[in-house]
Amino acid sequence: MNYTARRHIIKIPKNISMYYCDTANIIVFANSFTRKALLLKTKLIIENKKRIIKITREPLSNTSTNEKRKLKAMQGTQVSLLKQILSDISLLFCKKLDLIGVGFRVSALKIFDRNLLHFKLGYSHFIYFKIPKNLKIFCLKANKLFILGYSYLFVTQIAALIRSYKVPEPYKGKGIVYTTETIVLKEGKKV
Repeated sequence: MNYTARRHIIKIPKNISMYYCDTANIIVFANSFTRKALLLKTKLIIENKKRIIKITREPLSNTSTNEKRKLKAMQGTQVSLLKQILSDISLLFCKKLDLIGVGFRVSALKIFDRNLLHFKLGYSHFIYFKIPKNLKIFCLKANKLFILGYSYLFVTQIAALIRSYKVPEPYKGKGIVYTTETIVLKEGKKV
């Protein structure tokens, strides 16, 4: 059963090199910055000259009849995981955050060879955030924050974590918001 539709074919960009080990069922993609690996569940057909990968429904080992029913879903999952890895390697992702509120500030610090973010968010204490090694975070202004990285999932997780320090409140809209986000404000009490 060697079924591959057009949506199950992936073209590899020229700046990315690929290594495939069929005995260990692992495929590795690499460029000059990073490399990522994926453990495979189904067989692949690789055409090196065209730089194309075809994902099949053939299982890598003997499977039960229960597992054979799930092969179509596994094939689609395999395609989406491979596409996600290729986009993570070839693209640089960015999230922009704004601090809205009087006295809300962020600054970058370097203490004992650790990069930190120093937040003033209206609490009685300051908040310090350790910047991960594989991310770049810039503070161009005291109320703007840029998060750059190669993994979409990691960049969005860090942006959501930073946003959770001061979620925008619904009456005045003060807090940490994404630049593209619009906050619908509630109407206050009328006397």
